[in-house]
Amino acid sequence: MKILFVCSSNICRSPFCEYVFRRMTEQDAELASKVESVRSAAVFNRSRRIHPKARLALLREGFTEEEIDAHRPAFKWGDGRLFKEADVIIGMTKMNKVALPLRFHKKFVTLSEYVDGSYTTIPDPFLMKSLDDYFAVMDLIKGFLVKLADKIKKS
Repeated sequence: MKILFVCSSNICRSPFCEYVFRRMTEQDAELASKVESVRSAAVFNRSRRIHPKARLALLREGFTEEEIDAHRPAFKWGDGRLFKEADVIIGMTKMNKVALPLRFHKKFVTLSEYVDGSYTTIPDPFLMKSLDDYFAVMDLIKGFLVKLADKIKKS
């Protein structure tokens, strides 16, 4: 399975998903046998670098500065191949689907719907003023990623 995580700008939520879920696949042979690739991209904005608070969240998860600096935000128009090659496009909100080209809508599901079968908006942490609130969103995402790994392993 080729997984593409998407969010608005590919600087907070989706790169966090990419990094954390890729590491999960690297550390779990059963999961790795079912997941061929994990990537991330933006559906709204073309950005240049990961958000400073996302950097802190990834450092908190044990990623190195070098690993984080390797992230180059991808965008639906400049990196359309990612969308075409993905088996599933996992977004943070239903609005992410609206911003996708129509030909990719059948591949789209929100993270919460994929793991729980019901929709829960994952707020954009970019809008969070405090670092604690920002980290709370990232912790919410990580919880969903753990459930995602379990669901994929059971499939």
